[in-house]
Amino acid sequence: MKSLIKREITAFITEAFQQFPVLTITGPRQSGKTTLARMAFPNLSYVNLENLETREFAREDPLAFLKTVPNGAILDEIQYVPELSSYIQEKVDKEEKNGQFVLTGSQQFNMLQTVSQSLAGRTAIVRLLPFSLKELAGKYTRIGNSTDDFLFRGFFPRLYDQSIDPELGLGSYIQTYIERDLRQLSQIHNLSLFQKFLKLCAGRVGQILNYSNLADDVGINHKTVSEWISLLEASYILFRLPPYYANINKRLIKAPKLYFYDVGLAANLLGVEESRQIDTHPLRGALFENMIVAELLKYRFNRGKSNNLNYFRDAKGHEVDLLFNLANKIVPMEIKSAGTFRNDFFKGLNYFHEQIQPSDIKIVIIDGDRHEERSRGWVTNKSRFTELLHIS
Repeated sequence: MKSLIKREITAFITEAFQQFPVLTITGPRQSGKTTLARMAFPNLSYVNLENLETREFAREDPLAFLKTVPNGAILDEIQYVPELSSYIQEKVDKEEKNGQFVLTGSQQFNMLQTVSQSLAGRTAIVRLLPFSLKELAGKYTRIGNSTDDFLFRGFFPRLYDQSIDPELGLGSYIQTYIERDLRQLSQIHNLSLFQKFLKLCAGRVGQILNYSNLADDVGINHKTVSEWISLLEASYILFRLPPYYANINKRLIKAPKLYFYDVGLAANLLGVEESRQIDTHPLRGALFENMIVAELLKYRFNRGKSNNLNYFRDAKGHEVDLLFNLANKIVPMEIKSAGTFRNDFFKGLNYFHEQIQPSDIKIVIIDGDRHEERSRGWVTNKSRFTELLHIS
């Protein structure tokens, strides 16, 4: 049974659909796009373009196809018939009313490029990621709600709704991605090399991306690494966190850091087979950091905002794990998987505050239950840190 959890993004998409004739929902496969659309807009007809017969009808006679949904519809997996967006444009321009079509899709390249060109100014585009910690709070307790459980299982709704074993579910997800999405996006002939590449990316979670080193470790060239990273971003597997380097007078690191949209995928690629392995895993800290960074992305996307996150590091080793841009202010955050707070956790935050840019608030996120303000800033936990970000 699919989850009846009301997604945080619902309020935003409901409002957006009243302001645009088309709403486009993109995001990873199995992030809950279809369920979201059908729960938010129960009066709209639903059409699945992944169905071969329906897809062929839409391709061969798009005008006749659209006549079957005169009052609009949810068109699921629009990337299979991207040319349909041109005909949708003609229809919504003619009728001149908002709230007609909801389009969903899992591929950024094919889908968003076509939709953005054909429906420019006519569609609101939103990104739905898997469950957030806030959405899961107090739910599914039968399958575990500890930090290690979340790091192992990740946040894909299907793993919670159907209590699927994460090792099986996430392994199948990766295999399906390689067999379906990847083949549609690009011609990669050596799949074993690409699978090795995926696992090596998981081993670099939270690290500064060194293209040359990664290329050497996989046995490919620098250009191929860049292309494969772009493919993984296009299919919502991983993303790059850009560095902060607005102050040109400082010697700052200018390479991005690497993270997965879902921490469970990273853990699976690292060979983690059960949650109790996480506690002593050498990359537990990196996985915890990945989870928190992804939570902030969800926080932004669920409010219709873009990714505005950065990290800071200079040539002398001063570092801040995460910078959250809030209007004209920057909120620096330090992410520590330790359950016990230490004063030196504020070291990088204080340096940024004193040498780079003053901060109204500094946040240390630890793996514990603390949520308290101290003289140097806030010490909080994975469940409550977004309460400190005052964005409506």
